Amino acid sequence: MTRPLNRDRSLEELERDRWPAPSADATRLVATAHTLRRRPIGELTVEDMRLLIGQDIGLPHLLPLALEVLRDNPMAEGDMYEGDLLSAVLTRNPAVWTESFELGRELRVIISKLTDLPPDLQQKVERFLAP
Repeated sequence: MTRPLNRDRSLEELERDRWPAPSADATRLVATAHTLRRRPIGELTVEDMRLLIGQDIGLPHLLPLALEVLRDNPMAEGDMYEGDLLSAVLTRNPAVWTESFELGRELRVIISKLTDLPPDLQQKVERFLAP
């Protein structure tokens, strides 16, 4: 069973792990990830979730939120391309889905309804579904 999400708390609060400030020469990606970890998860955009999930940050808290979005709009789009959130979710390490079996099952239901996917996204779906 999945635990209820406290959308008013940040990843730092939920994980009880405050990252030190990024170094002055940190990349934009690193600086952005640090900033997003301090934002309440209920305020994260599709792009924010795509970025953090793609970096394997906060998965226990963000994957349920991402699946809520994908349930309503499987091709939800951040700043990259249509379906980029789904792509980020599908390409997580398979161990994530073993640990979060219910979420994996829900993702399978979502993708089972999709048709006419772009070839690169279809390949990711097939890799996700492969045993």
